[in-house]
Amino acid sequence: MKLSVIIVNYNVQHFLEQCLHSVRKASKNVSTEIFVVDNNSVDGSIPMLKSKFSEVQLIENKKNTGFSFANNQAIKIAKGEYILLLNPDTVVEEDTFEKIVAFMDSQPDAGGLGVKMLDGKAKFLPESKRGLPTPMVAFYKMIGLSKIFPKSKTFGRYHLGFLDEDKIHEVEILSGAFMLLRKTVLDKVGLLDEAFFMYGEDIDLSYRIILGGYKNYYFPETRIIHYKGESTKKSSINYVFVFYKAMVLFAQKHFSQNNAQLFSVLINIAIYLRAGAALTIRFLKSIALPAFDFGLILVGLFFIKDVYEKNIKIVEAGYYSDSLVTIAFTVYILIWMFTVYLSGGYDKPIRLLHILRGILIGTGLILIGYSLLPEVYRFSRALIILGTGWVVISYLISRLTFHLVGLRSFDLNVDTSKRIAIIGNQEEFERVNGLLKQTNINSGFLGFVSADDIVSANSNYIGNINQIEEVIEIYKINEVIFCSRDISSQRIIDYMHTLVSANVDFKIAPPESLSIIGSNSIDTAGDLYIIDVNSIGKPKNKRNKRLFDVLSSLLFTVLSPIFILIQHNKTGFIKNIFSVLFSFKSWVGYGNDVNEHLPKLKPSVLSPADAVKKITISIDTRNRLHLAYSKDYKIENDLRIVWKCLRMLGN
Repeated sequence: MKLSVIIVNYNVQHFLEQCLHSVRKASKNVSTEIFVVDNNSVDGSIPMLKSKFSEVQLIENKKNTGFSFANNQAIKIAKGEYILLLNPDTVVEEDTFEKIVAFMDSQPDAGGLGVKMLDGKAKFLPESKRGLPTPMVAFYKMIGLSKIFPKSKTFGRYHLGFLDEDKIHEVEILSGAFMLLRKTVLDKVGLLDEAFFMYGEDIDLSYRIILGGYKNYYFPETRIIHYKGESTKKSSINYVFVFYKAMVLFAQKHFSQNNAQLFSVLINIAIYLRAGAALTIRFLKSIALPAFDFGLILVGLFFIKDVYEKNIKIVEAGYYSDSLVTIAFTVYILIWMFTVYLSGGYDKPIRLLHILRGILIGTGLILIGYSLLPEVYRFSRALIILGTGWVVISYLISRLTFHLVGLRSFDLNVDTSKRIAIIGNQEEFERVNGLLKQTNINSGFLGFVSADDIVSANSNYIGNINQIEEVIEIYKINEVIFCSRDISSQRIIDYMHTLVSANVDFKIAPPESLSIIGSNSIDTAGDLYIIDVNSIGKPKNKRNKRLFDVLSSLLFTVLSPIFILIQHNKTGFIKNIFSVLFSFKSWVGYGNDVNEHLPKLKPSVLSPADAVKKITISIDTRNRLHLAYSKDYKIENDLRIVWKCLRMLGN
């Protein structure tokens, strides 16, 4: 056996499917065995593997054992002369395995090899080649100097930016996304260190290969697509802590005590600076627009009040109590902003009609509330009406101003429809076209580009693959979908590289798959088109869920003398009402379970599993119920679960 390919999977079914299709093609001329180690996925990965890839040797773990442990499981039973550790969110070229094996055969001093990696828009991924993260190298990266001076031999050593990305080089560190290893070298230097759960294990193993007297090579004569970030969100605060803590562990293992201590100090300083800055920026971004709206509306309302007092109602200034006015205006503004939010007025792209709808609903609620107040707390219905006009004007002025100065998030001319070209043969075009119709994708234009040079009779035919640049220009295409059944991975990557300046998005439709996969930038996880599911992560559903929680909590409060009689835990019921009302909890969700691969929800009183009575639910079944709940959300589901579990609201 020449090559053993090992893929560790955790809840990335559709990416794994595409990866294995490319691996299957690349294995045709190389004696290859394929292992998939699944770390207890709940997304349907296992049934997909068993039905579509019977040649794969599957190892099913009952828990998430981590990257190192899972790879070691397969390495211990692998028979290949070479071991390839491969991420599931990758696509390899048809001749990748032939080229890397031939190179390793010709270089007996080579212990490991990495290749040229491209993101989903065919842009070079700098982690394809890396230097040893000494204390200063890692510190330069953490504080951003390596990004500012990528070609510097001093500041750019982390990604070796001064080395030509198109030439073979000896490097220090390989990427775990694609890491080819000589089996005899692993026998000598040892397997992956299982002290590294998720990150740093590739750095550690690469360095041990060098310490063992072998060399690591960067080999750009074949390329892979790596949908960077699909298995983990690289921009998250958690990633910063976990990744750089792994680097500290590496330093403690390999550096001298003094250097390790220096490394630890520098990294920890950088971690907290970066995490603190990220949290601050995130907080400021989240409150900036609402705070601006609040201030602008408040200033306008006070101006209107002063003008109204002097020129319309003809009373002395200060006729209205300052404290009453301040409280009233604050409450009014919060109601208006809340109803605008519920109406989708803060969603992107901006929709002025959604804002107007929210304002009118808010005004209605304010007037209803005003009519219910005692006379002593009422001060002017006219100011509410005039204030409504100002709120409308302030939102329009601010959004139009943001639009005119060119802020992309406030572009009022955004056309959410996509202009798509599908490249393949007619049969695949029809299949992918049908798949797109079942997704939530709004395609304003969809054309067929033949993978052959022949002219098609299809009414949607707009050209062949050799004319793709002209097709994009003439038809204003902004997304290209390649059918991988009809086009080789190598040609797909070639065309992506050719079109990299065309400012279009790329996606790949694997054969016989219900998914279309791509990635829009180096900083984003892969984008995925699948059969439309009403995900609980959508802004509209988040709002609806919060509205359900608030209204049901108010109902339970009013009817608490009745509902409390049937509760198993009466004290818990009262406590949960206020926890849900003030957004510490939700009535329905995943309970107290945490699953990083599902949309985040607050801890909940109930979960879908609670509605299944008189049956013992396994952890696996519970996870699948959570997955189904999050993928196809309806308020009716929450209502049904609450109704079935009325006695359990004190949980």
